[in-house]
Amino acid sequence: MKFEFRYRHGPVVAIALSVAMLGAAAAGAADRYAATYEKMDAAAKRYAEAQVRLAKGDDTATTDMTEALEDVEDLARGCMKQKRCNAAKVITVYEGMLRSHDLGPDADLSMVGEGDDDDPDHASPILKGSPQAQRTVGMLPDGHQFDAMVEFNEPVQAAMRDWLTGRRAYLIDAYENYQYMRYLMYPEYQRQGLPEALLFGIMAQESGGKVHSVSRSGASGPLQFMPATGARFGLGRDVTGFDTRFDPQQAARANAAYINERFAELNRNLEFTVAAYNGGEGRALRLYQQSAGQGFWAPGVYESLPAETKDYVPMVIAAAWLFLHPKKYGLEFPHVDTTPDTFALARGSSVNELAICLGNGGSRDGWFRVLRNLNPRYEAAQYIPQGTMLRAPKKVVALYRSRCVSGPRAEMAAQIANANKDRVPGLPALAATGPVTIATGVPAPLPAARTHAVQAGENLVAIARIYSCDLKELAHANQLQGPAFTVRTGAVLKLEGCGR
Repeated sequence: MKFEFRYRHGPVVAIALSVAMLGAAAAGAADRYAATYEKMDAAAKRYAEAQVRLAKGDDTATTDMTEALEDVEDLARGCMKQKRCNAAKVITVYEGMLRSHDLGPDADLSMVGEGDDDDPDHASPILKGSPQAQRTVGMLPDGHQFDAMVEFNEPVQAAMRDWLTGRRAYLIDAYENYQYMRYLMYPEYQRQGLPEALLFGIMAQESGGKVHSVSRSGASGPLQFMPATGARFGLGRDVTGFDTRFDPQQAARANAAYINERFAELNRNLEFTVAAYNGGEGRALRLYQQSAGQGFWAPGVYESLPAETKDYVPMVIAAAWLFLHPKKYGLEFPHVDTTPDTFALARGSSVNELAICLGNGGSRDGWFRVLRNLNPRYEAAQYIPQGTMLRAPKKVVALYRSRCVSGPRAEMAAQIANANKDRVPGLPALAATGPVTIATGVPAPLPAARTHAVQAGENLVAIARIYSCDLKELAHANQLQGPAFTVRTGAVLKLEGCGR
């Protein structure tokens, strides 16, 4: 008999020990196994130390906890294959980890499933994965472990091949994007009792973790909601005009509600639920009802799906599995410090300007995508007024204060961010504190006109900088509303509140 333990939170490996397969282990292990036991103890210690860091708010600890548990899992598997390896030692380490994870009243240490020891596909003494994997197992109607579907299902295997070859870089980018948004998205899934791996799998396939993604059909946001479906689950234009489909937290909340609604309708069938998300809930329900219990992968069912959905379901499942088991497949996800923080803009700026000013700053690709994802209300070039609170990782907040509040680097970033590619040579460069060109440092003459015709690509903040205007006064004089201060190409602006 197999016992499966589940936790409601934290990246903790849920252990399933098969009593029948453990057998009678020798009381004492030979000296040649001492190194294995020491490594297991060291991994357990790393796990405990990371757990303390997580309790103090260090979000990077989750990665260390997962790696420590994967190491213990690998060592345990090797131990179980050896006749003289001390099985009692394995159990002790695992039980210690289980007890150490009691983080609060929400911890749930209950038996949620039993397996059949006679089933050759599911006789592993240690269930692979994490609590997220265990919840995924619980979604499958036949009670079989999720690993069997991954290891023996060719469409899923083919999807894993795609993720691990041509789309590997895309998957790694999706993982990194998700890690910075995780504190906003995962709690919404957690509250609904859904597996984080499923959230990641859907997000990776839908958008790669780019919250401003828009498909040709109009699906939008990190989880690609169509307007009508989004509206059903509370997404759409808010009072400011912002489309909340682009908000990672609200999108995750709506997605969790949608998934649970489909589970209720489809008897918690994972594959049909994922198919509904892509190909329509009506079609998925009809095929489910017509399948007469054959299952999603039955030829008559699977072949009835649109080609896109036949690709989509395996890709989501494969991405979810790789999220849980990257090490097994030689996949190395980046270790990033995602500790969340906020900061107030000391001066009006834009995401473009901030990204230029911050530079790479310890990040592989810079901070543009992170800032965009965490602050989805703002377009890349949109002016963001002074005093606005923005989300950013703690590392970015420190970089902002040292580089972007004032000084030559901040001025350079503002000038580059507001450069107009359509401006003809000879017109003044766009500078924050005066008309100085980047290339020469030579002041350029300013026009004396008291009106300005808006050129293609210009925005109000750039125009205000050309003429040394007070932005609010300039906007008021031309009846423009913040925070976007949108100006129409060809419009003639009154240059009131301007010094030049």
